[in-house]
Amino acid sequence: MNWKPDWGLRGRMALTMFLLFALYIVFAGVLFAYFQSLAVMAGFMGVFLFAQFFFSDKIALYSMGASVVDEDDGPQARKLHAMVGRLSQQADLPKPKVAIADTRVPNAFATGRSQKSSAVCVTTGLMDTLDDDELEGVIAHELAHVKNRDVMVMTIASFLSSIAFLIVRWGWFFGGDRDRQNMPVIVAILASLVVWIISYLLIRALSRYREYAADRGAAVITGRPSALASALLKISGRMDNVPKRDMRDTSEMNAFFIIPIKSDFIGRLFSTHPSTENRVERLRDMEREMETV
Repeated sequence: MNWKPDWGLRGRMALTMFLLFALYIVFAGVLFAYFQSLAVMAGFMGVFLFAQFFFSDKIALYSMGASVVDEDDGPQARKLHAMVGRLSQQADLPKPKVAIADTRVPNAFATGRSQKSSAVCVTTGLMDTLDDDELEGVIAHELAHVKNRDVMVMTIASFLSSIAFLIVRWGWFFGGDRDRQNMPVIVAILASLVVWIISYLLIRALSRYREYAADRGAAVITGRPSALASALLKISGRMDNVPKRDMRDTSEMNAFFIIPIKSDFIGRLFSTHPSTENRVERLRDMEREMETV
């Protein structure tokens, strides 16, 4: 496999991690200025960072209702394990955990803090939609995310955004009476709102480029860019037939999915992914280049 480092992606990831670190420092500083307890602040941030680093991948799988499967858990599990194992060898990667989410949304994502602790999840809707070659293209795309190590950056950024959103949404319950003593709660909510917005913008800025990089990686791993191009078109076309409830239940994983589920104007405007048409055109260009070599 002729794998070449993507320095454009690495530079974007380094910048994103630096900005996320700065965001943590500012967030902690604002909270400490009002709570006035270094021990409490250190404990809070320590637990927060520990949970983020070690459990964010499990939270991502849980949010999708996905279950890690073994090879003896049925024909679908055996098929996936065989594909993931073979493609992992081709990509020179440790074999990640394999998970299945029982939903009609045809999609897939990878998660994990490192190459050795990664997981690849596909939905039952995806397996019902694609043929074997197309499914291999999608799995190779997710393995390319793991190979590029952008999964860790996205996992950290998405987890930070999710926690901040929870504070914004539910923090006012702890406000109590409107007096001076409850100012820390108000400040925490406002700081969390800023963290949520900035995290979202960082995710969006990185995610579009990382999808192109993973498409290129999938083409290198499988040697068949056309298979992934066909899969992207099928997934995109099938989205319109997915019930709205299923769409809402899985929308929080949009940044991780191979194709986002929002298709209206606002969804496209703030999409974390480039358009399917542009991705397919680039894959077809790669196919033509491979044929001429």
